[in-house]
Amino acid sequence: MTTPHTAASFGAALRRLIDHLDSALEQAYRDDGLDFRPRYTPVIRALMDDGPMTLTALADRLGVSHSATSQTVSQMRLAGLVVVKPGEDDARQRVVSLSRLARAMQPRLEEHWRAARVATAALDTETGGVLVEVINRANAALAKRSMSERLADVRRPNAARMGNRIPAA
Repeated sequence: MTTPHTAASFGAALRRLIDHLDSALEQAYRDDGLDFRPRYTPVIRALMDDGPMTLTALADRLGVSHSATSQTVSQMRLAGLVVVKPGEDDARQRVVSLSRLARAMQPRLEEHWRAARVATAALDTETGGVLVEVINRANAALAKRSMSERLADVRRPNAARMGNRIPAA
């Protein structure tokens, strides 16, 4: 049975998908004795690939807000995975680098990420598409024209008919 395509069903479906993926990954890390969360992966990978960087550069590299990056980095610092120091040129900047613990965990993390790639490929085969490609196309479309703009376009004719009043729910 197909779920009707509504904003509520769409959001719930995305949350369920993330819950399925993140809870399985988190459990695999725990089973391996690692204190690691899936949300740390993009930060760790960026620092492994590019070395230390400012919070601003890291947020730009990940394509997420400075606030979200700062929150994740704070959690990672408490877990001992990153070191955060003032910038050399500007003490207001925060430079993030991998800790010794994170570097020591790298081989085990790489094995988890390899397993995740294989499991995701199997999921792609089962569902008949490459999920990350669909997500990336959606993000690219939203970067060109935001969801706010799309919602405004849909609501404009309704608002004009109602004298710009929004009906009570």
